[in-house]
Amino acid sequence: MKIKIVLAAISVMVLSGCVGTPDSEGWRSSQKNEFLKILETDKYMSICNQQALYKKVKETENSQLMSKLLVGYTKNLANGCIIDPSLKVKRDNKITVGFGTYPQKVSDSDIKMKLKAGQSIEHILKPYVPDYRQFDALIAHYNALRKAGNTSPDLLHNIRLNIERVKLLKPNLGDTYALVNIPEYQIRVIEDDNTSVKMRVIVGTRKNRTPIFSENLQYITLNPAWNVPDSIARNEIIPDTLKDPGYLKKHRLVIRKDYNLKSPALSFDSVNAKAYKGGKGYVPFKFIEVPSDRNALGRVKFIFPNHHSVYMHDTPGKHLFKRKKRSYSHGCVRLEKPKYMLEYISKNYTAHEYEDVKEKYNSYKTHYLKIVKPLPVHTAYLTTYVDQSGKLLVFPDIYSYNKAHKLNF
Repeated sequence: MKIKIVLAAISVMVLSGCVGTPDSEGWRSSQKNEFLKILETDKYMSICNQQALYKKVKETENSQLMSKLLVGYTKNLANGCIIDPSLKVKRDNKITVGFGTYPQKVSDSDIKMKLKAGQSIEHILKPYVPDYRQFDALIAHYNALRKAGNTSPDLLHNIRLNIERVKLLKPNLGDTYALVNIPEYQIRVIEDDNTSVKMRVIVGTRKNRTPIFSENLQYITLNPAWNVPDSIARNEIIPDTLKDPGYLKKHRLVIRKDYNLKSPALSFDSVNAKAYKGGKGYVPFKFIEVPSDRNALGRVKFIFPNHHSVYMHDTPGKHLFKRKKRSYSHGCVRLEKPKYMLEYISKNYTAHEYEDVKEKYNSYKTHYLKIVKPLPVHTAYLTTYVDQSGKLLVFPDIYSYNKAHKLNF
């Protein structure tokens, strides 16, 4: 029995990298060899700003320097090598972070403790390696193109930027998720690494950029009313109605004290709308577009609550999907095939029978469908992307983030 326990312990030690006697820093020869092999190819593209230190480590194999490099490499892997990646944008007269990141805490002492405990370097790095297949796919293309020697420096730089952007995505994307790739104007529903749904989208303009963030889909609204934001009321609805008294009726807009269609109706003249023309600030009455085929939100919207007030929705402007460039929204994501998305999600992620959903949809009355299975929605900004067939796709830098993001090398 004791022999079995000893053999099991030895097996665990070998698997964890615990081979040989540790030095004063806790390094074993097997760990050093493993780390040097990772560094030789920069397996996880995370040497970055540690190049000078790496050169010293390669020359000396000094344990203290190697510990310092291991911590630096782990931090670069966890949080990327872009200097100040979070970019601020102006939205509804407020400054918000438009390129959201999800920083991971990396503890120096924790890394060194794991090292001294005999864990393999791969085991130490594993919690920070992105589980998103794009990470490995982009690295593979980058290495192959660099080795070929005939690839433009701009393309290599572009791929490298996107490797770093993948590091900045929310950890643990999930086996199933929806990914909106903004520069590609596409959304995919990914399930177990397979693309179940793919369609074109319209995203925000340069002025009203679709932000990069992650949240869970929570419910679907059928036949939504559009609650006009105060900024659009001030700068579009009120000026147009002052010019054309019939504007509100033509665009199916009503006025209420708040965003509740059941609250008392107000008239344009009674609210002294001219006083709120243009500028910024709160408007003490609200414009609401009632549900219809011509509603700005179309017939359905998909809600993943977030502080950006961004969601996915239908649109009456179907002709815009024929265009190659599709950045026309105020920041929300418009879907090319909203009814197909509704059918797929209602069948797979709600407790409703699709016949019941169709009946509610056809009623032209507002209904809500709760999501009962997790479906994270990630908006991303990947100007290079490896599709399911393994092909490298390249997209225009529509928000100039390639220029704004500087690599920390």
